[in-house]
Amino acid sequence: MGEPFIRLDSVRKVYRTRGEEFLAVSDVSLDIEAGELVSLVGPSGCGKTTVLKLLAGLHGHDGGEVRIGGGEHAFDAGRDVGMVFQQSLLLKWRRILENVLLPAEILGLPPKASRERGLELLHMVGLEGSEHKYPYELSGGMQQRAAIARALIHDPKLVLMDEPFGALDALTREKMNLELLRIWAEHRKTIVFVTHSIQEAVFLGSKCAVMTAGPARMAEVFPIDLAHPRALAVKTGEAFGEYTRRIYRLLDME
Repeated sequence: MGEPFIRLDSVRKVYRTRGEEFLAVSDVSLDIEAGELVSLVGPSGCGKTTVLKLLAGLHGHDGGEVRIGGGEHAFDAGRDVGMVFQQSLLLKWRRILENVLLPAEILGLPPKASRERGLELLHMVGLEGSEHKYPYELSGGMQQRAAIARALIHDPKLVLMDEPFGALDALTREKMNLELLRIWAEHRKTIVFVTHSIQEAVFLGSKCAVMTAGPARMAEVFPIDLAHPRALAVKTGEAFGEYTRRIYRLLDME
């Protein structure tokens, strides 16, 4: 097997503010293969978002190695990353299709082809017919669907998702989990999904990376061997329960 698409090796990150230093990430190692959906789980404030920012190229690291691409995986951080945040961050003065097209406009992609792709993506996420609506006319779940379409408009190789369903109610969150798995199955994008929900991490991930309380270190990385396509009923099974208990043990929560 060749080199992984993403390699974090003993990564360390220090924030410096007003002459003081804050160690956010102390020791994180993680390999991610192209096409994996990796759930990154840990307590609030443990450094999960910092890891995403390192992967996005928004911050530099202070120790260890962060490598994305290489070999057969050419990678341009300015072009090949799509991001979805906890809030949809749709521009309220732009219609839904216009919001989806924003990254394509910034990157200078061909307008006609981008518009066609935008309409295809809105259809894929179940928002066909909503392209001319404004964000306030959509529910929270529908806005997050639009945000996912926006993250995919420029066909990125890596999609980073920072607790994108954390602000949704429980039923909508479960529907969005199913929607994300469907989209991933169709496109096989490499996805890193940050969450503090242990059940969500197990349900979504093809691999789960468990981080301890800050300063973050990697407690364990392991595959989630649950069949696809996954239905919500898998959460009642013994295998699902064992994975969740494994994470509880790693986080010293039992």
